[in-house]
Amino acid sequence: MDTLPIMAPALPEIFLAIASLALLMVGVFVKPARALSAVSGLSVATLIGTAALVLYVGGEPQLAFSDLFVVDRFAVFMKLLVLLGSVLAVIMAEGYIRREGMDRFEYPVLICLATLGMLMMVSANDLIALYIGLELQSLSLYVVASLQRDRQRSTEAGLKYFVLGALSSGLLLYGASLIYGFTGTTQFGPLAAYFADAGAVSTGVIVGIVFLAAGLAFKVSAVPFHMWTPDVYEGAPTPVTAFFAVAPKVAAMALLLRVMMDPFGDLVGQWFQIVWFVSAASMILGAFAAIPQTNIKRLMAYSSIGHIGYALIGLAAGTEEGVTGVLIYMALYLVMNVGTFACILCMKVKDRMVENISDLAGLAKTKPAMAAALLVFMFSMAGVPPMAGFFGKLYVFRAAINAELYVLAVVGALSSVVAAYYYLRIVKVMYFDEPAEGFDPVETRGLKAIIAVATVFVLGFIFYPSLLADNAAVAAISLIQ
Repeated sequence: MDTLPIMAPALPEIFLAIASLALLMVGVFVKPARALSAVSGLSVATLIGTAALVLYVGGEPQLAFSDLFVVDRFAVFMKLLVLLGSVLAVIMAEGYIRREGMDRFEYPVLICLATLGMLMMVSANDLIALYIGLELQSLSLYVVASLQRDRQRSTEAGLKYFVLGALSSGLLLYGASLIYGFTGTTQFGPLAAYFADAGAVSTGVIVGIVFLAAGLAFKVSAVPFHMWTPDVYEGAPTPVTAFFAVAPKVAAMALLLRVMMDPFGDLVGQWFQIVWFVSAASMILGAFAAIPQTNIKRLMAYSSIGHIGYALIGLAAGTEEGVTGVLIYMALYLVMNVGTFACILCMKVKDRMVENISDLAGLAKTKPAMAAALLVFMFSMAGVPPMAGFFGKLYVFRAAINAELYVLAVVGALSSVVAAYYYLRIVKVMYFDEPAEGFDPVETRGLKAIIAVATVFVLGFIFYPSLLADNAAVAAISLIQ
């Protein structure tokens, strides 16, 4: 009983860890024909229960495990986004896994274990705790990426992700070791106190921050550490790509925000140039590299790189307003991407899933409701008002201008114009090209509901933006303070 108050802040993570192990046992003992459905349903219930525990623990600042673990309003906000992305990923995947001969119960369990790592990342209050959460997430994702093991593209995607992920982990650990060597601590609180009192900062610490930022930039697939993203997105099964595009990105961005704004908050002048360059380069590459793409999953990969660049504008600002902008942007990004991938998963041509942009030709004539939903998501990603994506960019651009980052704001605006081309090209193919081959029937249980809710959210955000903006502002304040 005496240990309960100490462990209370980590109740969601403890529950998810125990439940994930129990799900493995359920999958083993249930009949193979029913294992996937049973474990998927229980996984969704487990993730929803974890979200309830996150709300139960609350957002009052609490520390656990010798100050290695922190809970605050920022952690609650980002954990709920991660859990939402994970729940939707499990729901979207079940039909696809059964159709494609991947009828194995391990997928939802691996999603739960990856989510556990993400929750630990969001609440990390120490460089070592950060690494443990990151690796738990990464090891699960390596397996998920290559889950379709009888297909070369899937195994190749998993191998590429593993090799480059190991490299990024090495960079991150080297940076953490340098920071520890020059400061004598890995905990965020003592690091923040050290830098507040230190005055001049040694070159070794700056080099350590550079390596740490490089390792984290890989996880959000920011330029120049983006090279794995298009190949992994294309090669991985489509529901896995959908998962990669949302929950891990949100968790990694939360980790990047906490690391930069908490222990290194007083060193904005030292890491500002890194984030500025990474943000600008990601926006530019995401805009131009996607133009020649014909595979829709590769296009979404470059699109995600560009969106991460826009989100990093808020971090480059280094202000409370900037952090608020990042949180709003990541929430809207999650909804837009989930809706887009749900549309893709609803379509099948010639006994294969839709992957080429040309497969969408004439979609407005054959499936007008689907085309209308996809049009909403494309316009939102392009930042066309009054869609939700426009407001996401508005918040981060306003933070940049108020922080006098005029060049970065201009780069973001111009790259948005360029990126609009490939989003509008998809709309043109759907509405103005002659219909392609007829679509094969696909089990859409759950997918249509996700598309409908995401569409309503994207269209209706303009009427009640304060619901998200106010909560994001509270979360940002708890991180900055």
